[in-house]
Amino acid sequence: MTDGTGPGLDQDGCFLREGALARITEEFAPVAAAARERSAARFGDRLHSAYLYGSIPRGTAVPGVSDLDLLLALHEPPTPDDHAAADALGAELDAAFPQIDGAGVLLDGAARLLSDLERYDLGWFVACLCTPLSGPDLAERLPRYRPTSLLARETNGDLFRVLPGMRARAAAARTEEERRRLTRGMTRRLVRTGFTLVMPWWGGWTSDLAEMAEAFGRYYPARAEQMRAAARAARAPADHPALLDELLSDLAPWLADEYLAVHGPKAPRP
Repeated sequence: MTDGTGPGLDQDGCFLREGALARITEEFAPVAAAARERSAARFGDRLHSAYLYGSIPRGTAVPGVSDLDLLLALHEPPTPDDHAAADALGAELDAAFPQIDGAGVLLDGAARLLSDLERYDLGWFVACLCTPLSGPDLAERLPRYRPTSLLARETNGDLFRVLPGMRARAAAARTEEERRRLTRGMTRRLVRTGFTLVMPWWGGWTSDLAEMAEAFGRYYPARAEQMRAAARAARAPADHPALLDELLSDLAPWLADEYLAVHGPKAPRP
């Protein structure tokens, strides 16, 4: 769709916020409650607000398969100790709830999330993909967003910069568990990058990886099966132990070059 009123958009062609606390299923309600309580306990008055994102607030999480995704905004820029506390919080939540397979805790300062530099990356992420869990909602201080080339550039126009590091981490993986987690995270990134490449033409938004791959394949049929394979590996990484190397050596460099040609590079960050 290219009329500006595609999936995930309102009648004005702006993104609808995709998650809501009311959509959290019964199995995951205790996880969300614990995330709220334990983030407040760990960070206290330094915590500005907390947000869920991913499958849990979308109501599509699968017990024993889905992970917990949590963003914490602090009043001040996070310190190394804060990041260590966030890692500990994620491990604590993962260990406490068998219905999640991993817990990731992102940490950032509220000022950075609202900054001009992050307006079309982290700002859009907070306003459109994050569900408020506690504290004042930063989305109220952000604009409405549309699926534009600017948004595509600022969300994923840095694959060319991060690809060497992705390859190095994949080459250094030694255990099956490490490999599984890398495959899961990196294939998700590739599918989402492929989708945002075509998002302005497709004219809408989805967070479903299979739908993302199909949308991409509509515009790049020669690469469609590779992207479908990446989406399958993102959902079941243990079933595709050798796929990551293939994707990083072929699909990823092509995608990085095509992204630069179509949307240009993401603005450098400090």
